[in-house]
Amino acid sequence: MALKMAYHANCWGPLGGNAMGVTSITQLTYRTFANMDRAFADIARAGYEGVEIFDGNLLDDTPADLRRKLADAGLELVSTYSGGNFIFPDVLPEELARIERVAAAAAEAGASHYVIGGGAKRADGVLADDYKRLGDALDQVGDIARRAGLQAHYHPHLSTIVEGPAEVTRIFDLTDLDFCPDTAHLAAAGGDPAAQIREFAGRIGLVHLKGLQREPFGFTPLDTGDLDNGAVIQALKDTDYSGWVMAELDSWPDPYEGAARSHAFLKRHLA
Repeated sequence: MALKMAYHANCWGPLGGNAMGVTSITQLTYRTFANMDRAFADIARAGYEGVEIFDGNLLDDTPADLRRKLADAGLELVSTYSGGNFIFPDVLPEELARIERVAAAAAEAGASHYVIGGGAKRADGVLADDYKRLGDALDQVGDIARRAGLQAHYHPHLSTIVEGPAEVTRIFDLTDLDFCPDTAHLAAAGGDPAAQIREFAGRIGLVHLKGLQREPFGFTPLDTGDLDNGAVIQALKDTDYSGWVMAELDSWPDPYEGAARSHAFLKRHLA
């Protein structure tokens, strides 16, 4: 089993979005407000081989400049992450135009994967066809990613219409996209991440791992908290998963220390 370890660069500064997205949907990207050179250097120093960045950070540089920064750090760009509403027909073409622009830039910068989150919760509740709308939109995202040479994955996420186990199972009956499990989000929504990895073993090509503290709620390095990521890694071994394992941590007082602790945990459990 050939597993490679990567880390998300979202922990080195406040998380936010591109404010232009308030009035222009095509500009609505995620962003970490931080120095990516420092993030890349810390991630490499912690022992990782690859990195994932948000779409807003990806678009901050030309692909050539981003390639140079990653090469200087000794990292591979594994993936980028985008989100979308995906259930509003009038908005969807604008969201897909953004996805197309990001996919092209990610591929040119050397990425191989594209992680997608989303599925809006309406103010007045979920409509009967919202899941079908989401599934259809994700299939279109998958087509865009394939044309760019990327493998697309759907990432169930708290605050979307795909959180709990039943919703996860439902959406993957409605889309051909691969499944990117995020252990902390799945567990926080009442799922058993190890069991869900076994359930969807044939559709997992990228994994996000982070720790979860239930009270008070927060995400943690892999070596602490209430989530048994060791059992998750055992499920990956049992299902012969091979590919990238992406540790992440949305925020932490010392980002390098959090990354290093998670790397030590992964190295120990993947040995």
